[in-house]
Amino acid sequence: MKRDFSQRFGFLVNDVAKLYGEQFDRLARERIGLSRAQCRVLGALAMHGDEAPMSQVELAQRLDLSAMAVGSLCDRLEAAGWIHRQDSPSDRRVRLVRAAASAEQALDTALGLSDGLQARALAQFTPAERAQLVALLAKAREGLLSLQTEELR
Repeated sequence: MKRDFSQRFGFLVNDVAKLYGEQFDRLARERIGLSRAQCRVLGALAMHGDEAPMSQVELAQRLDLSAMAVGSLCDRLEAAGWIHRQDSPSDRRVRLVRAAASAEQALDTALGLSDGLQARALAQFTPAERAQLVALLAKAREGLLSLQTEELR
């Protein structure tokens, strides 16, 4: 039996994310020499801010990746000079990660690539439709986050 899932929310959201991610990865590799995953690491560090470095374990949790995967990403980013790592002064098992100054420009370029890709992907939308799409997705996200909160109770 053949089924059509093309109008189901979960299918559409996942498919759009997959297609968008593949296009972003290609552009980022070509233009700044970073993978999508590496850009996500730099983005997570930027969202964390400069107050204190983030542990690799916390970074893995925020990115929903294994500690081993984040360790490999950090190895490559550190070798290329995008991040700095240091041992925690209070726990020798913990590695602390901080974005290098050069990462700011790379992240700005990545955001520009993302903006351009978004504009091309949504070119058939009016500005009002684009705003509405973002608002509706934000509402869907809030609904899913509230389900998580309910499950914790």
